[in-house]
Amino acid sequence: MADDDLKTWFAVFNEIAIVAQLSRALFEARLPDGVVVPQFAVLNHLVRVGEGPTPLDLARAFQVPKTTMTHTLAGLERRGLVEMRPNPADGRSKTVWLTDAGRAFREEAIARLGPDVAALARALPTERYAALLPELETLRRTLDAMRP
Repeated sequence: MADDDLKTWFAVFNEIAIVAQLSRALFEARLPDGVVVPQFAVLNHLVRVGEGPTPLDLARAFQVPKTTMTHTLAGLERRGLVEMRPNPADGRSKTVWLTDAGRAFREEAIARLGPDVAALARALPTERYAALLPELETLRRTLDAMRP
């Protein structure tokens, strides 16, 4: 790989990392007290990808230790946002399902970003960023396929 290519890819990843940190802080500031972005991310994942994974499936998807995911799920379960059900394929494990409250919480959390998104849209044309989505999705899928 040419040095210029390496520098370009590093710059891309660096910008993505900074945007991720800034957007995470913004979003976390809008979440109710005691709720953190990783908890919201699990709710969002269940809506986006589907319900019924095991805690181990989720830990693998998020690339975190199973104990970390178990802790995240326990917090969501205490709030009534997910429920754990027996795994029909394996009586020893559980599967994770959204509750109605969990679905409503996700929608409310997204709505809380409304004023911030409106401010961004006033400063930056939404159409330009919408046009980036296919490229970002391709990058995400490619990186996801490269996971060990």
